[in-house]
Amino acid sequence: MTVSRSLYFSPSLLLSFSLSLLLPLSASAATSPAAPKRPNVLFIAVDDLRNDLGALGAAHARTPQLDAFAATARIFSHHYVQVPTCGASRTALLRGRYPSEAAHVGNGGIATTHSTWGDANLPAWFLRNGYRTYALGKITHHPGGRTGQLWHDGPEELPGAWTRSWIPQTPWNEAENIMHGYANGVARTPGKTPPLEAHAGPDSAYPDAWIADEAVKNLRDLSASSEPWFFAVGFFKPHLPFAAPKRYFDLHDPEKISALEPAAAAKPAWPSTWHASNEFRKNYGHAGRDPDTDPAYTREVRRAYAAAASYVDAQIGRVLDALKTLDPAGNTIVVVWSDHGLLLGEHGIWGKHCLYEHSLRSPLMIRAPGLAQPGVTSAALVETIDIFPTLADLCGLSAPATLDGRSLRPQLDRPATPAAKPARGFWTDGQRTIRTERWRLIAARAADGSPQFELFDYANDPLETRNVASAHPEVIRDLLAQLAQRPELPAQKSSAKKKSSTVPQP
Repeated sequence: MTVSRSLYFSPSLLLSFSLSLLLPLSASAATSPAAPKRPNVLFIAVDDLRNDLGALGAAHARTPQLDAFAATARIFSHHYVQVPTCGASRTALLRGRYPSEAAHVGNGGIATTHSTWGDANLPAWFLRNGYRTYALGKITHHPGGRTGQLWHDGPEELPGAWTRSWIPQTPWNEAENIMHGYANGVARTPGKTPPLEAHAGPDSAYPDAWIADEAVKNLRDLSASSEPWFFAVGFFKPHLPFAAPKRYFDLHDPEKISALEPAAAAKPAWPSTWHASNEFRKNYGHAGRDPDTDPAYTREVRRAYAAAASYVDAQIGRVLDALKTLDPAGNTIVVVWSDHGLLLGEHGIWGKHCLYEHSLRSPLMIRAPGLAQPGVTSAALVETIDIFPTLADLCGLSAPATLDGRSLRPQLDRPATPAAKPARGFWTDGQRTIRTERWRLIAARAADGSPQFELFDYANDPLETRNVASAHPEVIRDLLAQLAQRPELPAQKSSAKKKSSTVPQP
């Protein structure tokens, strides 16, 4: 396959190349032994994947490739993202920092604020330190890194950070269409096309097979490179639409996907941050069916999500198999990360865009050369912002002093090491949350502007079925004091709550 993006070479890379031609090597440099090559990094991003993996205890999951990888890696069972929407979560990933302005909780956060980052972002930092950096598929919010019409051209989303950023040429053509694609190049028609599709065809009927093809091809090319590389590969599924070849649907009997307990599926009876699931309900056509009132449709939707997860699992497996062939010694650092979770009926919500557990919790697995106790799970609370300093640490790079994240090397060395900090989350309208081992506090504003709190006690209520805020004022005081260590963001209205036809984009 050919690619639809021309190479982009950063100014810093061109300057370094020019200086290498102009400055002769000194005699001592020419005779001194070469420094050992730094490890390469393969970073795999998955879109909307919740902790529904066999390796994470989901009995109905059929994810053999990721489960096999988990047996060689450190699994972080309590990994939390900073913002429950695609672009903003990736903003936090690349900055290694909590949101510090309202734009950082929106999908346009990278495009609108990158000019203030300098090279203190993950790919630019690696580029500055001698790595070649590549972004294939969806790594920033816009697959391929362009922000124009249909995400096909226009300004770069994160200029100067990537040696190359691209998507393959596919039947879907434009990046926005590949992001929301149906079988064989069919694009989404917002509000009309269905939220699920089972197509009797090959894996290549859907976009992620094309991403895997391109990733394998480029891994082969990179394996011959004498320069260290950071290769980020971003897959689309199981993001809506929940579409995959029929054979992945056949792996899942909808009758064997456990139904939610009624209390877990109920819309909160207390004043809450519940929303109307507009991405699911208004971006897709449901032919009059509603999973909240139609149990058969509930099973169909949840089965389709599981099938989409199985499909992307197979494509990731192809990439990991290629790496194993090219690097049998396992000298490449590999990260598998999902940008957030998803609610599949919990709290009466079908989607993300909220600060409940299933929205913020997602898979994170890291494999590094010499990993102690591979396959052992760490239950420590960790965050997406920890990935930047962790990779810098593992690659022998100093990290920017401004990062909020902490290296996860202690948990990689000793999986029983406890968390270094609580997990924080942010959403629009000034909503914030803090998660400790036992508690989650969601702090918001009621319609009249007064403070509104949701407090969940996971020791006694792991499904978040009871708001116990009124019974534990001392816990709220303590958690609010911890939240106050970060300044509040200016309120930014969320389209998820509006009554109009406006819907949040992923």
